[in-house]
Order: sequence, then structure tokens, then C-alpha cells
Amino acid sequence: MKIHTVRTHRSAEVFPREEHLAWRIAEVAADPVDVPTETEEMVINRIIDNAAVAAASVTRRPVANARAQAQAHPYAPGATVFGTTGRFSPEWAAWANGVAVRELDFHDTFLAAEYSHPGDNIPPILAAAQHTGRSGRDLIRGLATGYEIQIDLVRAICLHEHKIDHVAHLGPSAAAGIGTLLGLDTETIYQAIGQALHTTTATRQSRKGEISSWKAYAPAFAGKMAVEAVDRAMRGEGAPSPIWEGEDGVIAWLLGGPKAEYQVPLPGPGEAKRAILDSYTKEHSAEYQSQAPIDLARRMRERIGDLDQIATIVLHTSHHTHYVIGTGSNDPQKFDPHASRETLDHSVMYIFAVALQDGTWHHERSYAPERAQRPDTIELWKKISTAEDPEWTRRYHSTDPNEKAFGARAEVTLKSGEVIVDELAVADAHPLGARPFAREQYIDKFRTLAEGVIEPAEQDRFLDVAQRTAQLTADELDQLTFTVSDEVLARTPQLRPGLFR
Repeated sequence: MKIHTVRTHRSAEVFPREEHLAWRIAEVAADPVDVPTETEEMVINRIIDNAAVAAASVTRRPVANARAQAQAHPYAPGATVFGTTGRFSPEWAAWANGVAVRELDFHDTFLAAEYSHPGDNIPPILAAAQHTGRSGRDLIRGLATGYEIQIDLVRAICLHEHKIDHVAHLGPSAAAGIGTLLGLDTETIYQAIGQALHTTTATRQSRKGEISSWKAYAPAFAGKMAVEAVDRAMRGEGAPSPIWEGEDGVIAWLLGGPKAEYQVPLPGPGEAKRAILDSYTKEHSAEYQSQAPIDLARRMRERIGDLDQIATIVLHTSHHTHYVIGTGSNDPQKFDPHASRETLDHSVMYIFAVALQDGTWHHERSYAPERAQRPDTIELWKKISTAEDPEWTRRYHSTDPNEKAFGARAEVTLKSGEVIVDELAVADAHPLGARPFAREQYIDKFRTLAEGVIEPAEQDRFLDVAQRTAQLTADELDQLTFTVSDEVLARTPQLRPGLFR
């Protein structure tokens, strides 16, 4: 990896285009390096993972609305949309599938200086691949780039510190991935990256306070913008430049300011793209920092025994966990039994309470209003708080994968005064966890979430196609989706009409 120092430059400075971060990223995207076998295998795992969580969310209102918007834009050749037949304009297919993938917050993750769900790259890059008649091998190359660029940006540039939403790293990565997919030149990819970043920077209020369905729409919007940015760049249209380093650019006014410096790692010329191997998926449908606490709660239930005897629970954890999903956020909504699913998903206090009581976690039942409003749950929930521990913060930001951790130490004080302590550094499904996910677990997750949604024969067909992604021809790539019956779609809540019909 090569480390690139990225900082603001005054307009009067000599700053060659070849030194712009967007150009460096475009060079990586345009590099025709082969995809390693292990990267290819993990890309296929994540294609399966994305389809699994999309199946589980296919009848939810935000997903159905996004799908309806896409269906209002039929197009040939176009791209496919989960749950339905037909081909639709690729930016709208990317939009609909992006919402379906993100709605339950249940796919892959990478956490470092920033946090991310790099699987969000799959919908826009797949849509572009289907629309342009590319092969499965081309798709894998594009996805390897999308994952690489997003993860490398996340390693180096913190967005949440400046209250910028993390999808600001997704627009550029998806544009770069589409550039690789299509074999575009460095100049065109450079312009697309700049446009994609410029149109996808927004505040992180979408993940603060009363969290709405926009949490699922935000990454889909970034993917849609990436598709449109590539289209404009291919037509010869340019972007604000230098987009990160300019005197009025992203770093100067949205991030660390004119004096800030970032050390961004990127593969050198001829270096394979392997970043996807450093990411990890979710066993539980909840924000990633709550994955290990769920497993920890399940482990502690027997030791604690009668939960009515609990006086207090303190989860000692990282700065990020404490301030984003813990009591450090100062969000009263995180203790509101009538809060939205999206808000409960970002309350580790609620999640730990339910996992302690139920000994399990379910993507629907654990968030049901009747579950959140149980009096005994509310009582336990209010006994839980978080505290930042410098050691957990240090491990959260560690660059050593064997030390990096996203867990917590739970201190449970009983009414008797007895204190029960346990900790867990990484989730059981993490590569270093008790039960790491491999192909078998990805398939099991798909089968579990597709049950009652996708017919068994259609499940078999999709899994066969997905596992053959590298061999798929352009004529076969449209099979990399799934359909559901009219009976399943009938479960969708009644939708209100919008501008697109």
C-alpha cells in the first residue's frame, strides 16, 4: 500500500492533478490488476449476504416505496430489482436495491477512522453491470474496487467527528467501482469521483435523534448519484476540482479544516485489491457495535440468573459506541419504548436488555412495538448505561487486526451488591470470533431470511447463480436477483401515491 498525504491547498498553489486524491483513486480503479481468488470468493459471499437481507426487507414500506419508484422507470436494457421482474433504469434499480439492502441494517461492515457498510457498493455496481451488458468477471472486478476504495477512505478519513454522514465515502467508491467495471480511463473516473463526492456529502442527522427511514435511503441515494456521475463524466462533463483538497473543498469546510492532514492508504500500481477481506458481516440485525454486546448478553444470562435482581448495568466501551449508540449520545429517544425501529437499532441499551431477556436476536420480533413496550423490558432498559473506556477506544482504532475490537466490558451490579463482570472484544461471527462466517454461514443466513419470502426453488436458483458469478456471461447477469410471489408482495403495507406512478 502507498500512503498519500491529503490536505487543503490554496487556489494559488501549484497542485498538479496527478496529486489529487480523486486522481490517485481513479488510478487504482483504472489499474487492470487481477482479482485474487480469496477476494473473488468474499465478493460472492457478500452478493449472497446482500440478497439475504434484501429478501428479509422486501415487504417493508420504505423498500416497497423505493421499488415502486424504480418500477415507474422501465428501461431497456436496464437492470433488475429485487422482488420483481422486468428491467429498469440503472440508477433507479440501484436506488431500489440499495434501500432493500440497507433497510434492516443487517449486511457487512468496516470500522476504522470512520464506519461503513461497504456492501452498499453492490447495488449500483451490479445495476451498471446489468445495464451495460458486462460479465460476472467484470462485476467482481468492479466490486473489488468499490470495496477497496471505501475501506481505504474509512481507514483514514473520519467523517462523524465533523457530523458528516458516512455515505460521503460511498459515492466516490461506487463511482470508482463502476469505472473499473466499464474499463474507463483515469480522467473519466476522476471526474466521476469528484461529482459523486460533491453530491453525497450531508450531515449525519439521519442517524441522530428520531431516526427515520432515510437511514436506509441515504446510501441508496449515494449509489444512485454515483451511477449518474459516471454517466455525466462519460459524456465529458467535469467535477469540482480538487474536490477534497480545494480551498473551498471538502476537507477545508466539511472535515478537519485548512490545516488538517489525512494519511490515505491506496494500493500501488499492480497491487491487488484485498480490502474486502478486512470487512465483516452481521449475524444480528442491529448496528455493528451492538453485535458483540448481543453475544455477550446471551453469554451472561445464565451467570446473572434472575434479571429482576439487577440494580444497574454499565457497558464500558469505545468512544464511538458510547456516543453513537450509547448514553453518550444524550438522545432521550434511545430510551423511548415508542421509538422507531431505526432508533431502537441505534440504542445499545435497548439491544442489551432484549438480548439478556430473550437470549436471542431477531430482525423483526426483537423490534416489534409490543416487544419494546413490555414493562419488564422498559424497567431493565433504564438500568443500562454506557461509559467510554480509553482502552476500548484505542482497540477500536487499532490498525492491528488481531487487536482491533468493537466490543465492551459489562459490569452488572445486583441489588445484593454482587458485581458480575464479563467482556467480549469481537462478535462471534467476526473472522476472529467464536463462530466466524464462511460460505456455509452466508448460505444459511440467506436461507433463514428468505424463508417464507422466496420460494425454495427460487432460493436454489439464486444461490447456484451467485456462486457461479465469476463464470456468468453478460446474458446471464440478469439472473443475479430474485423474485417473490404476488402473495408475498401483498403483505406490503398500503402505499401512498407519489410523483412517480
